[in-house]
Amino acid sequence: MFLHPTIPLPQQTNGFLYNALLGQLTKTIGSSFPFIYPFISFLLLYTQAITFNKLANDQRLMQKPNYLAAMSYLLITSMFKEWNVLSAPLIVNTFLIWVWANMSGLYNDKKAKSTLFNIGIGIGVATFFYFPSIAFSLLIIVGLTVTRPFKLAEWMIALLGIITPYYFLLAYVFLMDKWKGYKFPDFAISLPKFYESRWALVAVIIVSVATVVGLFYIQQNFRRQLVQTRKSWNLVFLYFLVAVFIPFINATHSFQYWILSAIPLSAFVASAFLYPSKKWFPLLLHWLMVAFVIAFSYFVK
Repeated sequence: MFLHPTIPLPQQTNGFLYNALLGQLTKTIGSSFPFIYPFISFLLLYTQAITFNKLANDQRLMQKPNYLAAMSYLLITSMFKEWNVLSAPLIVNTFLIWVWANMSGLYNDKKAKSTLFNIGIGIGVATFFYFPSIAFSLLIIVGLTVTRPFKLAEWMIALLGIITPYYFLLAYVFLMDKWKGYKFPDFAISLPKFYESRWALVAVIIVSVATVVGLFYIQQNFRRQLVQTRKSWNLVFLYFLVAVFIPFINATHSFQYWILSAIPLSAFVASAFLYPSKKWFPLLLHWLMVAFVIAFSYFVK
C-alpha cells in the first residue's frame, strides 16, 4: 500500500464530506505526494483497531483482556487490497465503532437520552461521508429493543439526532442559495459483484473458517457471560448483519464497501484465537493469515 499507493476516486454513493476531503488532498498535497493516501489509511486502520480493542475489553466480550481483536482487525483488513485504500466506508468505521460502544453502554446509562441523541448525530454525520451507512439506524432501533425497555421519547430523540445534521446542512444550503448545485445523496438496490480473484477467494475462505470457529466458541460460552456482555454480543451480531446488507444498496460496485463488516468479523476471529483448548489451531490460523498477507502484498501489485 505504501510502495504502490492507490489514489481514491469519488463514487456515486460517497457523501459530500468525503468528496470535499479528496478535493482538498488533491489540491494541496495528494497529486505531488500520493504517499499521503496510504498514510492516512494506515492511521485510520491502526486507531480503529486499538479503539475497538479497548472498547471490546471494556464490554468484556472476552474472558480476559487481550489485544486479539485489534490484531484480528489488522490481519483481516490486510488480506484485501481494497481495504487499504482511503475510502468513505473506512472513515465511517470510526463513527460506527463509537456508535456500537455507546449502544452497548445503554443498558445502565443514566443519561440515555443524551447518549441516544449523540448516537443519532454520529450516524447522521457518517452519512455525509457514505450515505448508505444510514442503514445503521437499524442498530439504534434493534439496539434499543435489546438493551432498554420501550420508551417512545427515547426512540424519537434518537431519530431527532439523525435528522439534526441534515437540518443544519439544509439550512446552510438555503441561506447560501446553493439549491441549484446541490444533489441529494443517492443509493440503489442491486446485487453486489465480487471480482473473481484467486487471492481474494482464498482470503474469503480463511476469514470465513476463522469466523465460523469463532462463532462456535462464542455460542459455547454465551450463557456463562454476564447479561451486559450478552447484550453487547447481540449488538455485534446485528452490526455484522447490517454491514453485510449495505453493499446491496449501492449504486456502484466495489469490494471497498465490505470493509464495514471487518469490525464485527475481528471480534469473531479474536474468539477463534482465544477459546480453543488445543493451542495449535490458533497458532496455525494466525501464521496462515500472516503468511497470506505477506505473499499477497508481494505478488499482487
